[in-house]
Amino acid sequence: MTKQIFGAAFGRRAFMSGAAALAASAALWPKAMRAQAADRNFAAALGWTTYDSGRHLQDGFTAAVAELGGNLTTTDAGFDARVQSDQIDSLVASRPDALFITPADAVAIAPAVQRAIAAGIPVFCADSAVPGATVTTTSMSNNFGMGVHSCEFICKAIGGTGKIARVMLPQNESWDQRTLGMEWVLRSYPGVEIVTEWAFALAGNVTPRQAVDNILTSNPDIDAVWCAWDGAAVEGTLAARAAGRDDLILTGIDGGSQAFNYIASDTPLKLSMAQSFYEMAYSNVFYAHEALAGRKAPRLLITPTYAVVKDMLQAGIPDDYDVPGRGAELGWTRAV
Repeated sequence: MTKQIFGAAFGRRAFMSGAAALAASAALWPKAMRAQAADRNFAAALGWTTYDSGRHLQDGFTAAVAELGGNLTTTDAGFDARVQSDQIDSLVASRPDALFITPADAVAIAPAVQRAIAAGIPVFCADSAVPGATVTTTSMSNNFGMGVHSCEFICKAIGGTGKIARVMLPQNESWDQRTLGMEWVLRSYPGVEIVTEWAFALAGNVTPRQAVDNILTSNPDIDAVWCAWDGAAVEGTLAARAAGRDDLILTGIDGGSQAFNYIASDTPLKLSMAQSFYEMAYSNVFYAHEALAGRKAPRLLITPTYAVVKDMLQAGIPDDYDVPGRGAELGWTRAV
């Protein structure tokens, strides 16, 4: 377990004006509350810190604690639900004032989350809801809406008729909502046919790259591949290039510099539903302070998602788009 205690010095992302605007409300707190906030001990059981999503979540927690006050202890489960459950139990034993969680597998860690709540620890989740656990606040994207928007993009791009494949992410209820959103859209496009599909398994032996390789070998005439997350879309883009299918259309969900670079470079990856991971984490910390100060916190907070295409990246690849307020500065508007 790695312990990180953040004081006055913190990264450049914390200086962004959008984050400062959200944190500004803390300046209105009575001095006694601000003094108490500085002494609060927080813990974060992170399901992962890899990829752009994990990095942005970690950055959001780090900057928010640095700005709003307190100390932060973090753990990283590396996508292993058993490890994360053990880490949650260990963090609970240290009696933090609040516990932040980004679920590696929301169903699998639900018992550990319930134990934390039963121990009297306020729990705040980012990215995914934990079924059966009454946490204080969950900050996440509209997963169903992201599935709707990305599938609509494909259906329009192929003229409402064609063959598509899909790569799904059924690991938890939140992520599976993306597939349900995709299916909802297809009800309005009877000319679009799903000819094959593949569901990713964390413990499986097949990578998304291998899956899309197989899809293109078996179905060389498909028009598009809908992917439930950007990792699959990026690997699928590599498969498309290897197969000489530069005309293929791929979409993903997550956002971040890797996907943005592929989109900006005229590859088959044409769209990323860019989630506000940084804001999810930042809002968790903000509302932990609010709840601990005796004020209300929302049960569910839906953070912005941007439908990022090439035209939005002409001025460069923004790594800070999900800092609160930064999307507006870029001229982006939330899609869902």
